[in-house]
Amino acid sequence: MNPFTTLRRHLTPAQINIYFSIVCFFSPPVLGSLVSVTFNAGGVWSVLLLAIKRRRFNIDRPMLALTAAIYAYCAAMVLASIVNGTLAADLRLFLPLITFLLFPVSYSTWSITEKTALARIAILASTAACFGALAIAIVQYHWLGVRAEGGAGNPIVFATVTCLAAMTCLAGTLSGIEKRWKLLVLAAIAGAMAIIYSGSRMIWVAVPIAGIVVLLINRRRFTGGSMARFVAIGVVAALVIAAIGSHVILDRADILVTDWDALNANGDHSTALGLRVAMWEIGFSAFREMPIFGHGIAASRALMKQGLQDQFGLSQGFSHFHNGFLTALVEAGLLGALALASIFVVAAWNAARTLRLSVDPVERFGATMVLVAVVTYLTAGMVGILVGHDILDATLMVFLISGTYLASGRTVAPTGKDAPTTTPGANPRP
Repeated sequence: MNPFTTLRRHLTPAQINIYFSIVCFFSPPVLGSLVSVTFNAGGVWSVLLLAIKRRRFNIDRPMLALTAAIYAYCAAMVLASIVNGTLAADLRLFLPLITFLLFPVSYSTWSITEKTALARIAILASTAACFGALAIAIVQYHWLGVRAEGGAGNPIVFATVTCLAAMTCLAGTLSGIEKRWKLLVLAAIAGAMAIIYSGSRMIWVAVPIAGIVVLLINRRRFTGGSMARFVAIGVVAALVIAAIGSHVILDRADILVTDWDALNANGDHSTALGLRVAMWEIGFSAFREMPIFGHGIAASRALMKQGLQDQFGLSQGFSHFHNGFLTALVEAGLLGALALASIFVVAAWNAARTLRLSVDPVERFGATMVLVAVVTYLTAGMVGILVGHDILDATLMVFLISGTYLASGRTVAPTGKDAPTTTPGANPRP
């Protein structure tokens, strides 16, 4: 038999989706921007498949609501440039928005995958990602002497996507979808240790918040005995993490106290904390100048550099204001910030509705994925990047698409030549 024919028979649409999903869930902490390349390439390929009618749109209300919110944000960013007369100059800066615009296309292609299979892929790929993240973090911190940044090249981004992987493992443990719960618990602990090595203090805050959300969602699964066992495991894990990471925790806490003292006693804005305070002052001042439509997507860097130089005597520059909503307020005004907030509100609303109405473990796991993403991104985005980074944008879309599909979507078959036979165990719901 021709080897190409054999390969083509093996690489069915469903099989390709499996490999695609593994890369999307494994790569953010370990391989960094590969998730962005993979997601965007898959989205463009999906556009071509839809154009030649070898795929079909999978349209449902949760997806449409989330698509409307995402597209409203993209439209607000473009409108800001139009109002400021910088549309032509800003065109190259709109390229990252393609990741968001691919949402409904990628959703339609991803939903040919059987739900339970996708849930297990998310759990097991995240498990591997947590172990990989810890291995890289140990090398970077102990051998290279830097804050762990994994494959992301940025400690905050690394910690954010590792938090998502660790919480996916925790949710998988409690959902009952994957029976190897001891492996998942170890993976979640490994992910938490990698986050400690990153030194990203806001993600240290996000981890317990997201963990509590996961526990509350799955509280009905606990009996008295299982609750006691889980609490014991949690206490032991926390003590181990605290003991191993005590040096990092104390060092980062000491830096925060020192920065706070320098800011309050001497007005020193050159520290990490001082710079954030300076950027927030510059950002709110810029927002008051253009409150409705903002200054446009290209304005942040120029406003930041000029403000830091004129007001604080600093020669540094940044591309964002270290607060996701403040950055949106400056670039696209109230319209942009409200549109950005609506993405997270709609995603959380869809997930909450599923949790209220469904007892299906896969659907509840999908809703949990969405809420974990919302909590993690909003917490990290208060003092860092919310959107606008290729890894964060692609990973957000991965979790919103797969989570929304698992929680409330329907499984569809591709059309045309690629249409498969019915997969055993596939979700039959309309």
